[in-house]
Amino acid sequence: MSKQLDKRLVKFISGLKKSLRRGNRELITASCVAVCILLVRSIGLFQSLELSALDQLFRLRPEDPLDERITIVAIDEASLRSVGTWPIPDNVIAQLLQKLKASNPRAIGLDIYRDLPVEPGYENLVKAYKSIPNLIGIEQLANNKNAGVLPPSVLNQLDRVGFNNVIYDIDGKIRRSLLYWHIHNQAHESFALKLALLYLKSYGISPQTAMNNSEYLQLGKAVFTRFQANDGGYVGADDKGYQILSNFPKFSCPNPSKKSCSFRQVSMRDVLENKISKNLFSDRIVLIGSTAPSLQDFVFVPQSSDFMGAVKPIAGIELQAHFINDLIAAAVDGRSLLKVWPKLWEFLWIFAWSYLGSVTAWRIRHSSRSLISIVVCCLLLMLSVYCAFLLGWWIPFVPALLSFGTSAMWIIRYFAYMQEELKRSKEFLQQVINTIPDPVFVKNEQHQWIVLNEAYCRLIGYPNQLLTEKSDYDFFPKHEADVFRHQDEMVFQSHQPQESEEAFTDAYGKTHLIATKRSFHKDAAGNYFLVGVIRDITKRKLREEELQRTADELSRSNSELKRKEDHLRYLAYHDPLTGLSNRKFFLEQLHESLDWAENNNLLLGLLFIDLDGFKQVNDTLGHEIGDRLLVTVGQRLSNCLRGSDTVSRLGGDEFTVIVRAIPNIQVAAKVAEKILGTITEPIVLDEYTTRVSASIGISIYPLNSQDSENLIKQADTAMYRAKNLGKNRYEFA
Repeated sequence: MSKQLDKRLVKFISGLKKSLRRGNRELITASCVAVCILLVRSIGLFQSLELSALDQLFRLRPEDPLDERITIVAIDEASLRSVGTWPIPDNVIAQLLQKLKASNPRAIGLDIYRDLPVEPGYENLVKAYKSIPNLIGIEQLANNKNAGVLPPSVLNQLDRVGFNNVIYDIDGKIRRSLLYWHIHNQAHESFALKLALLYLKSYGISPQTAMNNSEYLQLGKAVFTRFQANDGGYVGADDKGYQILSNFPKFSCPNPSKKSCSFRQVSMRDVLENKISKNLFSDRIVLIGSTAPSLQDFVFVPQSSDFMGAVKPIAGIELQAHFINDLIAAAVDGRSLLKVWPKLWEFLWIFAWSYLGSVTAWRIRHSSRSLISIVVCCLLLMLSVYCAFLLGWWIPFVPALLSFGTSAMWIIRYFAYMQEELKRSKEFLQQVINTIPDPVFVKNEQHQWIVLNEAYCRLIGYPNQLLTEKSDYDFFPKHEADVFRHQDEMVFQSHQPQESEEAFTDAYGKTHLIATKRSFHKDAAGNYFLVGVIRDITKRKLREEELQRTADELSRSNSELKRKEDHLRYLAYHDPLTGLSNRKFFLEQLHESLDWAENNNLLLGLLFIDLDGFKQVNDTLGHEIGDRLLVTVGQRLSNCLRGSDTVSRLGGDEFTVIVRAIPNIQVAAKVAEKILGTITEPIVLDEYTTRVSASIGISIYPLNSQDSENLIKQADTAMYRAKNLGKNRYEFA
């Protein structure tokens, strides 16, 4: 179980390292591409593309039903022909206003300039202005491009004028509406906002400060986010006044030949001739403006051009209707406004697609599969942007698409470069290793053989074509393949050469013992390889095993000889009866002990022991009992002495004791007393109980002599004196 856990851990760590190496490559590519795309975007090179992409979203959105809150009274070519002149006389405008007033509209918007009287009928027009409290006129505020057009003086005095200035993007289209404009510390409201507020008044909706941001306007259910210079795809755009991004609807059009189907339109001529039902004006916003091509009051909006490039501008009065509808639908119906993400979210969005492009291309690798995956991801990106747009969000499409495609193409190009380098490396390696007589193999990071020489193929018994791009598990038993995989992983992880001995079974079932040296290599494209060189050591191992067996036999023979030598040495230095050291060992130990005592300036005691009464036991009980008595005495002597002391049997019933390193002669006396007490204890031999004693003679080095022979003689003499003085005692020399 422990080995299996170790293998799993090694495999996990190896996979993690590979993922990190691959992840670093993908992350670096994605980061570089994303930064480049963001830099190019920041200088405005993508602005036109992003605005065009936004236009496509407007054209692709689902169709809405015709708006029933706004009716346009169109001054078309037929109306111009009916009045016969332009500008239209004041009495005609006055008559039109009175007829519309009779239909009880919520608001009337006069989107034609009337800064100067156009006789006849100016007085009638002034009366109409004053009698219609829900009438809004227009003015054009002066800016650096034009001098402006003044409003009708009467409506201006009644504060019933809104400006109709519009904002053009770099491609000449209008995508933003202007709600407020401050000039000389005076706030001006737009024509569309004035009319929308009149309409919303019946709902009890008035301009409020947004709760989440005091700088934003709130009308009913909607908060109108103020446009900033770099919102969405814009770069350094004009953000003066209070601008918002207009969310132009797409109305269903039963008659495709018409230029616009956004709002209901009636001809001014038909209104004057009472051909139009009052229901088309009652409780609505009625806008009066030009739609005649000869007056050239047309603008371009997102829906002005289609996929085929056909251009269909809309009239200025229709643009104002769009602006009004945007405000009312958001305030009353909660229709989504067009908003943009914060810059940080946009940066993360672009980076995410850049990273997805690099990951997709790297992990698929196969060119056809990569292309399919890239197409699927692009469709997913388009779908994400489209769904977000339907919810009112304008998120970057072009930068995300470019970052995704660039990252993917970069990785594909890099992978193609890697493949080319790999091909060159394989060709070069094949040429080199074919000149080597030893078996050689080259593996990739997936542990597959990519290059093999003929010697390797002959060794394992399979042809080159069958082995290429296969692994060890395809040809060797699992336990052998596990060993090879483990050794390979060690090299891939450490990048250091390794040498190991292994076994493998060839195609014919024969087992070989091999020594493999593995080394790590990396080519110019960053591809990792493992190169292995094999030596067949089967015969060498057999010779080594034979030599080992011979060595083991010699070792056993030497051990037996040593055991015999030790036994002979034991016999030479020990008494065969008692197992105590004999006279020879005693004499050698005495000389060594005297030298040691002399070198260390210490005393040494020599005790001569002769048993009292042993002859009587031997004569009465027999020699066998006598021998057992001697063995018992020898054991008692050994047990009562220190480990550093030496007890020996000189022969018969004579024993000696060498007492080393004694500080004074009293220690020798105590040893003698202990020996006497031990020996005199009863000895039970079979059914016999006997007692013996001992006479002990003691000589002390260097007090009695410094010569071993003299010490022995003096101890022997002292022993006889103790025996003569009564036995069972000790005497000093």
